[in-house]
Amino acid sequence: MKFYLISDNTDTQVGMRLSGIEGILVHTDEEAASALDRAMKREDVGIVLMTEKAVGLCRDKVYEYKLSRPQPLIVEIPDRHATSKISDTISRYLQEAIGIKL
Repeated sequence: MKFYLISDNTDTQVGMRLSGIEGILVHTDEEAASALDRAMKREDVGIVLMTEKAVGLCRDKVYEYKLSRPQPLIVEIPDRHATSKISDTISRYLQEAIGIKL
């Protein structure tokens, strides 16, 4: 199983590519949603890495996949321009997904 990156940032894409992780650069809602759909259909991808901003472009679709599909796993990663702490993102996800506020 492979990792696959969906990023809004060229620096993140290049860095991941240097470590052997393929990916795509997205800038619009439509590009992000389409890239996620394609990644979720790939049989060789086990983990989809998405930058914080890329997740923000298609948040509803990300949550839909997280709640309905066990695999591939979607992981939100901060990039060098991250604006929030990842623990805040996890807390927000839990609150939206199951109604629990931590």
